[in-house]
Amino acid sequence: MRFLPALTRAAALGAATILAATALTACGDDSSSDATANPYGLAQSGVLRAGTLTDAPPNVYLKDGKFTGFDNDLLTAVAGKLGLTVEFVGTDFSALLSQVNNRKFDVGSSSITITEARRKTVDFGNGYDFGYFGLDVPAGSPITGFDQLAGKRVVVVQGTVQDDYATGKQLNPVRVPDYNGAINQLKAGTADAWIAPAEIGEKSATDSNGKITVAAKQLSPAPTAYAVAKGNDKLREALNKGLDEVIADGTWSRLQAQYYPGRPIPADFTPGSGTVKAPSASAAPSASATAVPSASASTAS
Repeated sequence: MRFLPALTRAAALGAATILAATALTACGDDSSSDATANPYGLAQSGVLRAGTLTDAPPNVYLKDGKFTGFDNDLLTAVAGKLGLTVEFVGTDFSALLSQVNNRKFDVGSSSITITEARRKTVDFGNGYDFGYFGLDVPAGSPITGFDQLAGKRVVVVQGTVQDDYATGKQLNPVRVPDYNGAINQLKAGTADAWIAPAEIGEKSATDSNGKITVAAKQLSPAPTAYAVAKGNDKLREALNKGLDEVIADGTWSRLQAQYYPGRPIPADFTPGSGTVKAPSASAAPSASATAVPSASASTAS
């Protein structure tokens, strides 16, 4: 009888050891399960949260309460190849890259031109589109080209590749937060020129009732791509794989024809990894989306 307390204590210690081991095993199983269920490290498993813009047709814009445009429709198709749905959230371009890197968004979708400076903040997938710079001026302006901007009051949207271009040319640009701000500067006569994404510049000129004209246009020096947080290689590689798949199945060609009818593709531009060939638009699946504003050149931010 005197041995019973000791035996009881030994049994209790053994039970506690078993419970601890079981708890550790369960934790290990949860971690493994999480990695399997959410292999890309998304904020919400199965959902790709994308930061985008609301006012840059035909690439990224809000229509009837729905985020759409070439970039966003393409991203939705790419995500579908990965078994993911996309949740789009509107933001300002000047904040987008930092928001992607701090994981507020899993991906940035806004015709983001790849630059070395931006690579310091985010990682990029393979290029999926190209773009042009447009030069908008007030009606009657003597400015006819990009080489005539020295000493002029030039407006750009902050953080865009047009901002980079103007800064690189030492134009000391006036920076505004959005496209409407740039358009208003031209209409009010407080800017001599606006370096814009070409399509947005062309549409703005058309809608200005003769107050704004397009003086010139030139090809952007780098492709556009989706942005992901630094070091998120699994998501970046998955997006690259999905992009190649939607290029191969004709979705990329269909969306090009839908959003940029008649726009020529530069001979030296190849979307994706370059290992798959895009079929012609006529061979691609038919578009089911509603009509969008026509464009002769794409938006590049």
